Amino acid sequence: MRLGILSDTHGLLRPEVFDVFKEVDHILHAGDVGSIDILTELEALAPVTAVYGNTDGFDLRARLERVAQIELDGFIIVVTHGDQFGSPTPASMHQAYPEADVLVFGHTHRPVLEMVDMVVTAMNPGGAGAERFGLPATVGIMETEPGIPPRARLVPL
Repeated sequence: MRLGILSDTHGLLRPEVFDVFKEVDHILHAGDVGSIDILTELEALAPVTAVYGNTDGFDLRARLERVAQIELDGFIIVVTHGDQFGSPTPASMHQAYPEADVLVFGHTHRPVLEMVDMVVTAMNPGGAGAERFGLPATVGIMETEPGIPPRARLVPL
């Protein structure tokens, strides 16, 4: 299964995302979506699992959870924005969600890809919306297959 992973769109869905995600089977959005329209556009590409972030309004909070847990190809994946941890890190995420095989979070706009024993365990795809904090816009691609460790990469937009 090929996953498209993004966060912090803040109401801006760059056209490059459609190119990078054109062959994904599922999309994970780690919050600060900005608009329900963003989810509608992503849902035209693939099923979406999304959570709300600290800047999302009541309309998104009514539709989305703060933390989502899904199982794909036998892997437990936890998706959250991460603002509940201040400035989230892979360590704080692992401590909060020890049952997860893979953790996906956002909030910091800093892309992070953590591997333990050559296995992807945590990913912050960075900010996919407007550039903030001098950081480039990025998304992630993760590939899962039953019995094989997840593989992932960060993709600049």
